[in-house]
Amino acid sequence: MTGAGAPGAGTAGTTALDPVIAARLKHDAQGLVAAIIQDDETDAVLMLGWMDDEALRRTLTTGRVTFWSRSRSELWRKGDTSGHVQHVRSVALDCDGDALLVRVEQIGAACHRGTRTCFDGGELPTATGIPEEPRP
Repeated sequence: MTGAGAPGAGTAGTTALDPVIAARLKHDAQGLVAAIIQDDETDAVLMLGWMDDEALRRTLTTGRVTFWSRSRSELWRKGDTSGHVQHVRSVALDCDGDALLVRVEQIGAACHRGTRTCFDGGELPTATGIPEEPRP
């Protein structure tokens, strides 16, 4: 995907994501990488968002989390309209290069519904007491 408004397109006049970092990323078909947001103090998982190269570059260089909005097809910095800011404490890439773990200082709610975490919808039922299948 290229052009204005497309993931990875960047903004005129900005510096591109470090090519060493970009080479380690494994993007999905839309040019995005999953970003798991975790509270740096409590270790709670707060939310999942998506980043293109420009969102990651901004996250790494500004100290504020920026995402690519799949529904609006645009970059958005967490907290600019809500005031619920995420200050970056660290960013790690998983072993496959297809997911990021972003540890943050969360100010206010992380979820768009106004809750601390997006993962408060209740636990799903799981099979319990079933022995694990033997591994080859």
